[in-house]
Amino acid sequence: MSSSAQRPDPPYRTIVAEIRARIVSGDLRPGDRVPSIRQIAQRWGVAVATATKVTATLREEGLVEARVGSGTVVSARKPAAPMASRPAAPSALRPSGLPGQTLNRNHIVRRAIRTADAEGLDAVSMRRLAAELGVGPMSLYRYVDSKDELLTQMADTAFGELELPEPGPDGWRAKLELIARGQWRLCQQHLWLPEVVSFTRPLLAPNMMAQTEWTLRALDGLGLSMTTRLYEALTLHALVLTLARSMAEESEAEQNTGMTLTHWTIALRTRAHDLLASGRFPLLATIPESSNLTDLFEYGLARHLDGFAALVTPHTAMRP
Repeated sequence: MSSSAQRPDPPYRTIVAEIRARIVSGDLRPGDRVPSIRQIAQRWGVAVATATKVTATLREEGLVEARVGSGTVVSARKPAAPMASRPAAPSALRPSGLPGQTLNRNHIVRRAIRTADAEGLDAVSMRRLAAELGVGPMSLYRYVDSKDELLTQMADTAFGELELPEPGPDGWRAKLELIARGQWRLCQQHLWLPEVVSFTRPLLAPNMMAQTEWTLRALDGLGLSMTTRLYEALTLHALVLTLARSMAEESEAEQNTGMTLTHWTIALRTRAHDLLASGRFPLLATIPESSNLTDLFEYGLARHLDGFAALVTPHTAMRP
């Protein structure tokens, strides 16, 4: 027997075979959620890259599909032929998922955003995108130089979905409320977005930079230095992203555990009641149950702008 025949299958193929068997046997039915990338990595003790390859292979075989709000589920469509019996992807840059269209940067970025929206940022890889677009992995590098550039393009495209009026509503406060709430909605639509943004190594993303420019203009005429205006733009952005991260973490926890926040709260209700009834936390015991991040965002935004108003008032009072 040759040495190649004795070599065991790579880990991802073993995992694919197990999940495929559950689907074929009917243990997992159309619409049922399959293990997420993180769950695969944890359950089988493999790297995230390997887990990503598992999901990509199952998708290539037509066994699973990404569904917004549900993650990766068993497909209702007839599965494609297994990888071993299918011809290699053509080298021509005409993606199979986009009939009649040639591949370009926009197709790649939009597909990556769809994947991140449905399964999180860890699910996005150049190899998986290539498989979904029906081209070789190296073909993508004609349009994006690296994974980091892809993430920058994804963020820039997402921020470009927010259209800000010119010049905007009257008053600096109304303008800051407008952009903060617009970015909050963006983060609700793209839960992965806060993970891409950095305050120490900012992205050179034109649409994101345009929003910072818009915020700086919103503070014209207040007598503030450009440094103060920049700090305000960044602090307001940080307020949005910090709370949005919690929103993303909750979505990930729900996908990984299959338990909604409501069910999690119910499961802990007895423990919480015992702690609050102990008398150790008399003030906490008087607070009604609440876990609405949007309410917390609105409170934080209002209090932040109240504080900024205290800074602005002396400057406006000194103007002639």
